[in-house]
Amino acid sequence: MTAELAPTHNRLRRATRTTTPSGCKTVRGSGTQSGEFSTLGAALAALGTTSTAAACIFIYAGTYAEQLTINYKGGLTIYGYTTDTGTYKSNTVLITHSISSPVAGSLDASSTANIVSSNFAAYNVNFANTYGAGAQAVAVTANGNKQAFYGCSFKSYQDTLYAKDGDQYYSNCYIEGAVDYIFGKASAWFGECTIASNGGGAITASSRENSTDPAWYVFDHSTVTTASGVSLSSSVYLGRPWRVLARVIYQNCVLGGIINAAGWTTMAEGATPIYEEYANTGVGASTSARKFLTAATTGVTKAQLWPSSGTSWYDTSY
Repeated sequence: MTAELAPTHNRLRRATRTTTPSGCKTVRGSGTQSGEFSTLGAALAALGTTSTAAACIFIYAGTYAEQLTINYKGGLTIYGYTTDTGTYKSNTVLITHSISSPVAGSLDASSTANIVSSNFAAYNVNFANTYGAGAQAVAVTANGNKQAFYGCSFKSYQDTLYAKDGDQYYSNCYIEGAVDYIFGKASAWFGECTIASNGGGAITASSRENSTDPAWYVFDHSTVTTASGVSLSSSVYLGRPWRVLARVIYQNCVLGGIINAAGWTTMAEGATPIYEEYANTGVGASTSARKFLTAATTGVTKAQLWPSSGTSWYDTSY
């Protein structure tokens, strides 16, 4: 049986989303009403473990202290309450937990949300792992094919977003951390996102390790800056190779003065990464002192990034 894709009503962008869309389950942490769920975990459990029907969940404003594994078999969309669907800035739903990877036993186990489902989408939801500095602590592990995040926020310090595997799309999102805070070997597109460092270190740690692996991190029309209240200068690198054939491109981005002149740094022994920059602007965009840089004469397209999945599965209104 083939899993159904996420609900099609998400294809029409709304200016606001303040009530439950038709057919969705409702999560309301405060003042829960009849037929609603007080936690996202309870709503996910109600979907069952065998259904492949498309499903959706709407979450009312609030802080939800939960640690979740999302492994629904059908297409699933999760919506957060917001008065402006086009940005993370008006989000009111926070899913939060605090545990480090050494304590949890693995990166996946430390995740506030470990999302294994394919055909998954989240709109206007904030995810955080509040453990802080000192160890890996993942906010979200994205480990499914055709996963998409629209107007979402991801916050931690080390290893914030584990874009682990599969074809993924991030649009108008906010991603904050300090050390290797976007890492893994997904084929992920980050469009119109804000990438914000809250400490010195490398932004990306790609784990691509063989030449046939399609894994690629593409940052397009995004802004690389500091988190609010943080002062950094030339202490942030665009990436370092977690595995030997790491592959990352920043294109049409604004790179702030936080970027070290070398741009990229080392990690995996013997690595020959493919690190590209194309048509970027900003104080940190000069490539004259770059190390490990591969020349790029054009940007990457979504069709190049997702040769198997194509470009019809994500919400093109974003």
